[in-house]
Amino acid sequence: MSELKRFKLINKIEGISFLILLFVAMPMKYMMGIPMATKIVGMIHGLLVLAFIYQIFEAKKEAALSWKEMGKYTLLSLVPFGSFYTDKELARKITVA
Repeated sequence: MSELKRFKLINKIEGISFLILLFVAMPMKYMMGIPMATKIVGMIHGLLVLAFIYQIFEAKKEAALSWKEMGKYTLLSLVPFGSFYTDKELARKITVA
């Protein structure tokens, strides 16, 4: 599997974990009084963020991503549903390459 495809996969998984953290774990913590939800999901999401950061640098080496693209993809990972936009862009980039 190429580094760009691996980055695309990690990006998607990290984006889904972010949505689970925001829309499942946070309501469980604040509305249902279950603080353990954010601890568990937050830790998993944190590990996926580290994997995302590692993989974006690996993809930069192989696929010649520019610093501008890396910055854009990183900022999009901070926005809910932003990783799905990145996923579409990466799919186009993979088919062209």
